Amino acid sequence: MAEHRSMQRAALLDAARTLLSEGGTEALTFPALAERTGLARSSVYEYFRSRAAVVEELCEVDFPVWAAEVEASMAAADGADAKVEAYVRRQLALVGDRRHRAVVAISASELDAGAREKIRAAHGALVAMIGEALADLGHTEPRLAAMLLQGVVDAAVRRIELGAAEDPAAITDAAVAMALRGVRG
Repeated sequence: MAEHRSMQRAALLDAARTLLSEGGTEALTFPALAERTGLARSSVYEYFRSRAAVVEELCEVDFPVWAAEVEASMAAADGADAKVEAYVRRQLALVGDRRHRAVVAISASELDAGAREKIRAAHGALVAMIGEALADLGHTEPRLAAMLLQGVVDAAVRRIELGAAEDPAAITDAAVAMALRGVRG
């Protein structure tokens, strides 16, 4: 029974990822989750008390995986400049990944405090890593620089998501160039 419940929970999370990546947070509704999984709407409520609870669990499951991929790219890079470039490139490379699309939809949405806290915690490790590279580049306020750098990444993510006129590779290269020029101050 427990295994069946955990499979249904996983199916609901997977359906939530699809809905988020297709239509953003507005698309994530209990009727839509019920329809996607073939469960009764009342059954969806047995697993999650609210949309926020679904989002919170997705954050818990997907953010660390996503952050680990960015971290691994940074760890493999040699030198502060290369780490900054890896930080930007890896995040933008993950835009096509459904898990990342869900994460993007989530971070753009109105979240309750619990979900926001989980996102902040997952982002914390990344910000700490990039902060280290920025400190190595001589930044006196590496945390502030890290936040601004993430702003460049977020803007590039949105541009790619919009299917802008530019090719995603061109957007990525522009973001990397801007990030590197910016962090060198």
